[in-house]
Amino acid sequence: MSQAGPLAGIRILEVGVMLAGPYATMLLADLGAEVIKIEPPGGEISRQVGDSYFASINRNKQSIVLDLRSDEGRERLGELVANSHALLVNMKPSAIKRLGLTYDALRQFNDRIVCVALTGFGLNGGDNPAFDYVIQAATGVAAMTGNPDDPPTLPGYSSADNSTGLAAALGLLAQIVSGRGGQVDVSLRDVMLSQLNYRASAYLNDGAAPQRYPYGAHSYYVPAQLFLTADGFLALFITHDAFWKSFAAEAGIEGFTTMAERAARREEVLAVVAAALATDTAKGWEARLRPLGIPSAAVRTLPEALEETPEVIVTAGDFRLVGSPIHIDGYDPEYRPAPRIDEHASSTGQSS
Repeated sequence: MSQAGPLAGIRILEVGVMLAGPYATMLLADLGAEVIKIEPPGGEISRQVGDSYFASINRNKQSIVLDLRSDEGRERLGELVANSHALLVNMKPSAIKRLGLTYDALRQFNDRIVCVALTGFGLNGGDNPAFDYVIQAATGVAAMTGNPDDPPTLPGYSSADNSTGLAAALGLLAQIVSGRGGQVDVSLRDVMLSQLNYRASAYLNDGAAPQRYPYGAHSYYVPAQLFLTADGFLALFITHDAFWKSFAAEAGIEGFTTMAERAARREEVLAVVAAALATDTAKGWEARLRPLGIPSAAVRTLPEALEETPEVIVTAGDFRLVGSPIHIDGYDPEYRPAPRIDEHASSTGQSS
């Protein structure tokens, strides 16, 4: 029999919109937390995007409808806060403050409540629109992505929203563990700048601005990029000399034995590697290099990746979804479907 989840007994309230906030609380719900999704009359806006979208970030939750602009709604919120460990909200800062969703406003009901504000630029950073793609543009991510002669580009998924959801979940748990209530402030801008760690450090300390290379090549390691093969693209990531020695032997390449030499002679190295890789397919090279411990992978589509990893797919109600990425010995999450709007109006708010 599976153990209880590591977060069993933890109650978290969510006033979430679209992706970042709901993703954060879903991860916590997958780990056993009781997550109560507080929705406005008519439901949270992501319900309008589509059933599969809503299901993908709202499984394992409960739903109640509260009009937080009304006296009745605020009173009900206070009752829920009194019996909860945390509240996570992602809205504009002005809306968070206006609706009384901060620690200062809610501590009267529970001075140990942890209030997490997930915003674009910080709880005191103003209300400028802060959608995922806007943040990627504003923090330099788009400018450093793509081939040198092409326009800036964006990843094919919501990297800023998802990353900020992870950071918000971490901040929420850290403050619960501390045993103190308080305000946690997490912004999309700060998370994305934090994730540019070594890129930012290179500029701040050495004045080295990020430079784009063809095929997404790494700025330090050579060869570490995509390569066109006889059929498909291969991602090859040679980070140290032992990897290079094994790869060069398999590919029939001589010379360039040190990391420093490969970096200094980047174009020469890339030319000989590209010529070697063109003699076999991407999947052929993957099959040859992986047994040697060399980091490599043929570029796959998402459908291909999912077909090859059925173990990550779970069922929650009528939907097949990617399950929790956090695996804990002895605990197998129960995947319940995303709630119907206001489904748990009569069953929430009691003491845990």
